[in-house]
Amino acid sequence: MRLKTALGNTFKTLMMVMPMLLSVIGLMGLFETLVTPEMIHSVFKGSILSDTLIGTGVGAISVGQPFLSYAIGGELLDDGVSLYAVTAFILSFVTLGLIQLPLEWSLFGTRFTVLRNMLSFIFALLISIATVFILGLIQ
Repeated sequence: MRLKTALGNTFKTLMMVMPMLLSVIGLMGLFETLVTPEMIHSVFKGSILSDTLIGTGVGAISVGQPFLSYAIGGELLDDGVSLYAVTAFILSFVTLGLIQLPLEWSLFGTRFTVLRNMLSFIFALLISIATVFILGLIQ
């Protein structure tokens, strides 16, 4: 009886998650089709500071869930984008929310919202540089 209940719950969860998974697969297909490696290389030049800033900015504008940022980050790495930019993108994709600013202002106030987003921006830059530096030491 417990197995039947567990299988039923698993199936319900799978059906809830399935639209999200299919949309992620679809978005990745669109990304692969519409955004060419040449376009990506024209934006990311290989400079540590500019790649990190651009990655942070792009992540802040395109807010989303962590699992989606990992998939996009993997594709960016495969296309030759620096680890600085990808790390900054993933951090800011999850922590910054330019699209959500009006809602955040109304719920938490302007001062908190601006301070949180400024700190998230700064820490996304610092953590991405520190992460790549530490990975370089480990290897």
